[in-house]
Amino acid sequence: MAFPAITTPRRDLYPEIETTRHGWLKTDSIHEIYWEESGNPEGVPVVVLHGGPGGAVNPGMRRYFDPAVYRIVMFDQRGCGLSRPNASLEDNTTWDLIADIEAIREMLGIDKWVVFGGSWGSTLSLAYAIKHPDRTRALVLRGIFLLTKKELHWFYQDGASMIWPDLWEGFVAPIPETERDNLMAAYYKRLTGDNVEERNRCAVAWSTWEGNTVSAAGPTATPDKFADPEFAVAFARIENWYFTNGGFFDSENWLLENIDTIRHIPTWIAQGRFDVVTPASGAWALHLAFPEAKLEFIGDAGHASSEPGIIDSLIRATDWAARQ
Repeated sequence: MAFPAITTPRRDLYPEIETTRHGWLKTDSIHEIYWEESGNPEGVPVVVLHGGPGGAVNPGMRRYFDPAVYRIVMFDQRGCGLSRPNASLEDNTTWDLIADIEAIREMLGIDKWVVFGGSWGSTLSLAYAIKHPDRTRALVLRGIFLLTKKELHWFYQDGASMIWPDLWEGFVAPIPETERDNLMAAYYKRLTGDNVEERNRCAVAWSTWEGNTVSAAGPTATPDKFADPEFAVAFARIENWYFTNGGFFDSENWLLENIDTIRHIPTWIAQGRFDVVTPASGAWALHLAFPEAKLEFIGDAGHASSEPGIIDSLIRATDWAARQ
C-alpha cells in the first residue's frame, strides 16, 4: 500500500516593518556609511550583508527575520545605496568593508551577532567571520560565491552564456568583437573611463545581464532597478572593480584556505540547484571544506533570494540561528 508523501508547507517572509533608527557612519576615509536598525532593540543582533558588491540593502531584506526576536542591522556598503559618495572606488576593498562592519558593531554596542549574507554577501560574511570569529554568533549564507577565477569566467566570459545565449547578446553588445576575449577587462576600461555616455551604457548592460539571470524564471522576474542607470553605475563599477582585483584577497582560494578558523561557528547554507550566477559548485566546495555547516540544495531555485524555496530555507535558517 502506497502512502502519500508528507510535505511541510514552505515558510514565507515575515511582515514588513519600518526602521527604528538610522544614520551615517563617518569613516577615516571619504566614505560615509548608511546604516539602519529595525526589529526588537533588545533582540538577537544580526547584521545583513548585501550582494553585489554594490547592490545596496532594501526594506524587503528585513523580512527574513522575526522582528520580535531579532535586532536587525543593515547598511549600504561603500559607494552604493545611500552611502556617500556614490560609485566611488577610492578606499573600497574587502578589508575596508570589514572595518566598516566592525565600526558599526562597536558603535551600536553589540558584542556578537549573527552574520547573514547572500551572493557577494556570502563572500563578505565568510571573510568577516574568518577575521572576527569571536564576534560571529552564527552564519546564514545563500548563493555561495568564493570569488574564484573559475566562477568569474563562468559568468562573465563563457559558461552562463550557453544557458542564456539570448540574454548574453545584450551583455556583449557594448563591447567590440576585437575585445571580447576578455570581457571583464573591456568593461573595466569603460566603467572607469571618462566617457560618461559609454560608462552608463556599459553599466546598464552589465547590471541587466545579472538582473535577467538571477532567477530561474529569467527576465520575467528581473527587478526594475537593474535597468536604472543610477543604480547600475554603482553596481557595475564596484562589482567589476572587486572582481578585477580578485576581491583583494591574498590568494584565489583565501576563503577555503582559512576556513578552519570558523568551523566551530554554527552555519547554514541555502543554495539554489539551478543558480546560474553563483553555481552550486561553490557551495559544494565550501561543504567539503566545512562539513559541519548545514547545506540545503533548493531543487527548484536559481540565485534570487526571492524564490520561494530560498525564502523557506532562509526563514528556517534565521529561526535556527537565533537559538544558537
